[in-house]
Amino acid sequence: MGTILKGMKAREWISVVIIVGLTVLQVWFTMLMVDRMADLIQSITFISYNRDPSLLPDDLYAFYTSFGSWEAFDQAMQAQAASSTDPSIIAASATVHSIATATTADIWMAGGMMLGVAALSSLTQILIGVFAAVVASTTATSLRSQVNAKVSSFSLAEINRFSTPSLITRSSNDIEQVQFSFLLMLRMVFSAPVTVIWAICKVQATSLELTAIIGAAVIALIIVVAVLMVLAIPKFKTSQKLVDRLNGVTRENINGIRVIHAYNAEEYQEDKFKKANRDLAKLNLFTGRVIGLLSPFITIVMDGVTLGIYWFGGSLINGDKLTYATMSSFTMLATQIIMSFMMLLMMFVMLPRALVSAKRISEVLHTEPSIVETKNPITPTEKGTIEFQDVGFGYPDADTKVIDHVTFKAKQGDTIAIVGSTGCGKTTLINLMARLYDATEGKVLIDGVDVKDISFSDLRSRIGFIPQKGVLFSGTVRSNIAFGCQNATDKEIKKAAEIACADEFIQEMDGGYDAPISQGGKNVSGGQRQRLCIARAVATNPEIMIFDDSFSALDFKTDLKVRRNLKESQASVTKVIVAQRIGTIMDADLILVLEYGHVVGQGTHKQLLQDCEVYRSIALSQLSKEELGL
Repeated sequence: MGTILKGMKAREWISVVIIVGLTVLQVWFTMLMVDRMADLIQSITFISYNRDPSLLPDDLYAFYTSFGSWEAFDQAMQAQAASSTDPSIIAASATVHSIATATTADIWMAGGMMLGVAALSSLTQILIGVFAAVVASTTATSLRSQVNAKVSSFSLAEINRFSTPSLITRSSNDIEQVQFSFLLMLRMVFSAPVTVIWAICKVQATSLELTAIIGAAVIALIIVVAVLMVLAIPKFKTSQKLVDRLNGVTRENINGIRVIHAYNAEEYQEDKFKKANRDLAKLNLFTGRVIGLLSPFITIVMDGVTLGIYWFGGSLINGDKLTYATMSSFTMLATQIIMSFMMLLMMFVMLPRALVSAKRISEVLHTEPSIVETKNPITPTEKGTIEFQDVGFGYPDADTKVIDHVTFKAKQGDTIAIVGSTGCGKTTLINLMARLYDATEGKVLIDGVDVKDISFSDLRSRIGFIPQKGVLFSGTVRSNIAFGCQNATDKEIKKAAEIACADEFIQEMDGGYDAPISQGGKNVSGGQRQRLCIARAVATNPEIMIFDDSFSALDFKTDLKVRRNLKESQASVTKVIVAQRIGTIMDADLILVLEYGHVVGQGTHKQLLQDCEVYRSIALSQLSKEELGL
């Protein structure tokens, strides 16, 4: 929570100060309303005495009967008070004068004052709510921006460490939990203590006996809530983890819906979802039941306090130690105290869950990316060269290296191909070029400079990356092709599409280059999606193009045509191709053969057929000896 408070801006702290001021004002109005209520009850009581003197206390009624009228009684008491210094006689004279002169106008005056104070109290509450909502929403907005910026700076290592479902939960559900709790805290954390302290001071000045009743009720509330919190807090800590798991299963179901249908696995996936959903439901039911015990207990305490006040208050009234108006205002004060304690206790009940969410958000914000921008970037002078110098890489906490002792060099305009079995480190190798990971051993040089010494923007502006799984973004065909080069002209966009053999199907789409693309490119086929990704890379006019098995979704004819277009139009561009099909890379200038992270062969297609058994076996598994020229 400290991280969140530190991130608040000056205007938000000003709003908090305003909330504190309005809270004090609102509590003052509440206490005034208690006094005005006492005045109203007293006015009604005095009119009743004026109209029916028999309702007076026995001693006062005896005095009244000796005078026969209120006017005579009032004059006598005024004369006695004028010649006496006894406070009780002076007070009694004032009371008799008030009764003698009581009219219905007094009720209207007291009632009007009470309504006016109530309206002002409501207005301050509304203003407090508005300012609290502004602070909570702006803080949540700032948090979302910070989390999004931090996640955007993460390398693949941090993304994998947190997991995608967890990051989604932290960016949405956790921030919503903090926002809601922050909103309630701003409305309660100042109001409740001020109300309690102010009300207790007024209560103590009224009656110590009745104050003891409220004290006992408050102690009972604290004990019960403490027990409930001990039961509920451990559950809150696991709640968000279960939300992560539920989000993960949901995301898996949505992303894999076609595979699920194809294998009739709906029931299996539904069982997985039910289990995750059931676990979360059980936890929420438990915490809900525990917290639900608070409401009836608080109701019992409030009713008990009211009954106790009337019980003891009645005996105090009979003993002329308390008036009915004072007892009524005391009851209202007692309600204010109990309600304030209830708000404080509810805040402490919600606080653990908010703290858990705040901690999860802080974990993201305090995680430093493993790949950081260099402070003194070097601008390369070469163009289109790639060099690996005894490069090795292993994932954090992994026992073995993914790639080890990889060394090769490519000149501008060369075509480098990487082949090997699944899991041999092909994708990891190209991720090191774009610095999505950092090599743990050796050096990766782009244009003659270590990638760690080149700024992110400079390095990645030199590389056009086409991932294995084509990724498109919601928008239009045009916006997707121009994704890496926002100022690309229509002519450049069309040219890039033509090179990628995408112009043909784009022209047939409703709207052409302005045709909509859904999130992830779900409204185009896999081959079309892949060609749009190639066009996107071409549009950036890179020095190096990396194809991570990017031709696998294309048929042989389109594959051949795209590669021919790239060779003709991008002759000076260095190309790195990860491929499964030998036919795609036979004309490469350099082919790297990987096996278990080691380079077991490198050279041209003809050289590897003669010298590398691994390459030869891969080639023969796809093509005949005649096709390979053996």
